[in-house]
Amino acid sequence: MPLGNCAALCHGSFMGLKHDLYLSRKPLAGFVVIGLAWASFFAQMPVIKANLGASDDMFGGILLVAALGALAAMWLAPLADRLAGAFSLPLGAALVGAGFFWGGASSNLVTFIIALMMATAGSGIIDVLVNARIAGIEARSKRNLMNLNHGLYSFAYAGSALLTGAAREAGWAPTQVFSVLGVAVLVLCCVMYGRDTDTGIEPETSSEGTVSVVFVWLIGGIVMMAFLAETASESWSALHIERTLNGGAGEGALGPALLGLTMGIGRLSGHIVSRYVADRVLIAVALVMSGCGIALAASAQTILMAYAGFALGGLGISVVAPVALALLGRSVPAEARMAAISRASVIGYSAYFLGPPLMGFVSEGLGLRAAFYVVAGLLIVVAITLVPLLTRHGRRV
Repeated sequence: MPLGNCAALCHGSFMGLKHDLYLSRKPLAGFVVIGLAWASFFAQMPVIKANLGASDDMFGGILLVAALGALAAMWLAPLADRLAGAFSLPLGAALVGAGFFWGGASSNLVTFIIALMMATAGSGIIDVLVNARIAGIEARSKRNLMNLNHGLYSFAYAGSALLTGAAREAGWAPTQVFSVLGVAVLVLCCVMYGRDTDTGIEPETSSEGTVSVVFVWLIGGIVMMAFLAETASESWSALHIERTLNGGAGEGALGPALLGLTMGIGRLSGHIVSRYVADRVLIAVALVMSGCGIALAASAQTILMAYAGFALGGLGISVVAPVALALLGRSVPAEARMAAISRASVIGYSAYFLGPPLMGFVSEGLGLRAAFYVVAGLLIVVAITLVPLLTRHGRRV
């Protein structure tokens, strides 16, 4: 390719990315809030747990109860959007920031549970609203934006985890870290306030037709499988490397770190690939790729082989949920989009309740390798069963 053409292509790609960031800046700020907040919380979980004096099983139970706040908020997010309007995203972000600060300052379990439920409720509201709004902007602008926003969420999460780790090394208390988070949330609230009416694109006209309820459940099932594979790999990869392959603590920690990095890279790559590959094809290929990667990690005889498997699994699974939600958003009438994405998100989020018991039960009975094989097999089964059904149960006009 001539040098001039290459330079023009690069310039065009840069300008396209800049335009995509501008179009999605308000919901993108919500994605960043969730990434910053949850990374800072999980990175401080050991010291927060110690301050509460909670045992492992007790703290796990607290997290499970708090997750119910997110589920309820996801279900009620359309109502919150109707009532709060332009304030809905900032309201969710305020709940996240205030909840985590209160939780970091809590010294007893009751106040901590209430604070954490506040944070998870705000997070659930933001999660549904930002996905629905990105889907709406996609429908109006004819641009693929979901992978870009999910990818930047992944990088915000990784950056926040690194900065929080450095703050802990410097001796910062949770309240200090969450105070800085509160300032960042306040700035991002200024960005996300309002509706996406000044994007330079025509408002979406109301469209006739309905979407099959089965289609929403199919999308929800695919998203659930993506989240199940993600949480299984994030939560159990370090243990697999350390216990099954006799790796050290540092080698074990690199497993989930590689997964997070490859998921961010995969989502940004998916932002480009989704322009040229049909959604259903991309979802199916990504599910199979992730299944092969996790199976490779399960069968690994060396730590490097496990790293390669988890990296491949992360690359594949990274695009499944964003592309599936984008497909749902484009398949429903504008007035039904928020409710459809809310329902699919609730179904998908159930993976965080089903995943840990599934992995624990299979691992206890057959070993950790078998548990990862089960996840890999489920990914491939979903690719060859649920994805083909999307065409049959799509939009009915």
